[in-house]
Amino acid sequence: MFTSMEIAKNKERKWYLILFFPIVFVAIMLLVKLFELALENSFYEYGIYPRKIKGLVGIIFAPLLHGDFSHLISNAVPVLVLGGGLFYYFKDLGYKIFFSIYFATGLWVWVAARPSYHIGASGVVYGLVTFFILSAILRKNKHLLFFSFLVIFLYGSLIWGIFPIKAQISWESHLMGGIAGLFMAWYYRKIGIQKEKYSWELNPESDDEVDFDWSGNPNPLEEDAKEIIKTENNPIKIVYHIRREGEK
Repeated sequence: MFTSMEIAKNKERKWYLILFFPIVFVAIMLLVKLFELALENSFYEYGIYPRKIKGLVGIIFAPLLHGDFSHLISNAVPVLVLGGGLFYYFKDLGYKIFFSIYFATGLWVWVAARPSYHIGASGVVYGLVTFFILSAILRKNKHLLFFSFLVIFLYGSLIWGIFPIKAQISWESHLMGGIAGLFMAWYYRKIGIQKEKYSWELNPESDDEVDFDWSGNPNPLEEDAKEIIKTENNPIKIVYHIRREGEK
């Protein structure tokens, strides 16, 4: 469980530690596309082809393959933004979350999608978007909520991508990625950053606290019990001073 103090420590982490993996992942995507251009060939046959043995290799390689540079850039930018957020808020847990979404999306596309080659990292992007949104709701952490609102502002329109509107777009990857993100957010809900605790929630009850009844008044039974305990443990000596009338 991470508190606000631990979140503050995250701010001290160097930006390159947070963006290292997202940058490497995007660099691999770019290198694959450059190899395709250099060889004047397309690697689409290494994408996911549902329910075919040859299509299983796509579970590993499909997110690295893109139809053109426009397709690549449309996925590269959100991978950098969402990936950076993932490793900022969840640190080393980010690898488990990222690759869980990565492989779950690919496997489910292979099982349930239409018979065609499915390529691109958009399924992973959808998974990260839904992961952040549901995680913010479940964890109720103000920092994570702020980032999730930013995600909704930037990528809220992606919701239309889960519907079969355009035949050339793998809406199945979007849908399966979104489901994978929701599942991972629920699965890891108790690990990592959590709702911030206030001082009165963190400190145990002290002996001087007084219980109150439903009307907001001190509970007389509790006060009487405490007075008895104090009297027994700390006996009080009472001295009477008698004065005659007229004496000072």
